[in-house]
Amino acid sequence: MADNKSKKDQRDRSKVSGSENYEIQYFKDKMNVSSQAVTGAIRATGSNDRKVLEAYLKDKHKK
Repeated sequence: MADNKSKKDQRDRSKVSGSENYEIQYFKDKMNVSSQAVTGAIRATGSNDRKVLEAYLKDKHKK
């Protein structure tokens, strides 16, 4: 039976889940920072949006 194309997945790929280790692992490898830096960025920004976190980490680690 073919997939029903009208049923969409509810996941939001533009967010980083702080409770999922594989997402933190992927994001830390992508940004070349520690996992503590990723969790700290989530806490500091109050957001889990990928673009916000990328901007925060780029700015913080540029200094």
